[in-house]
Order: sequence, then structure tokens, then C-alpha cells
Amino acid sequence: MFLMTENLPSPHKSLGIVNATSHLMLPSEAIDEFEAFDQLFPAVEEKLKQKASEKGADGIVGVRFTTNVANVQVAPKFLVLTGYGTMVQLLNQKN
Repeated sequence: MFLMTENLPSPHKSLGIVNATSHLMLPSEAIDEFEAFDQLFPAVEEKLKQKASEKGADGIVGVRFTTNVANVQVAPKFLVLTGYGTMVQLLNQKN
């Protein structure tokens, strides 16, 4: 299973879009530690791979990530990371 931010140059079949989200609550004493986003990337990548694999994909191309800081009145901030891309299945090439 692979993830790529670019398009795939070899023959492939698109299987649709896949997305995944992970979040992390920042405690009040760490309310401005936005570098904590870094720990969310592996979790989102793994979720993307798992979902794509279940659909029979060989990989995901055009992968993009969006970040969001959700402020809740009665709770600390939540860091939210969403990843998405196009699932692809490689086509066999016979010469």
C-alpha cells in the first residue's frame, strides 16, 4: 500500500475517494502546542491505508491533509487532522 501526493504515471484504475480523520485534545496547560499535529499524521495515514486496502486498492494518490483547531466553550481545544485522496488499483502491464 502506498500514499502519494502526486498522480500515478503508470496505468491504474480509480476506485473512488477515501478519507480519514484523527483528533487530539489539548489540555489547558498545553493550549498552544500546535506541533502536536505531527503525531496525528501517522494515525491518519494508517487509517487511509486500511480503508483503501479494504476496498481492494493498491495505493492512494493525490493525498492531501487539512488541519483544524476546534474551540469548544466548555473544553480545551481539539486538533483535528483529515486526510483524503483517490484510491487506485494498478493495472497489469503485459508486453
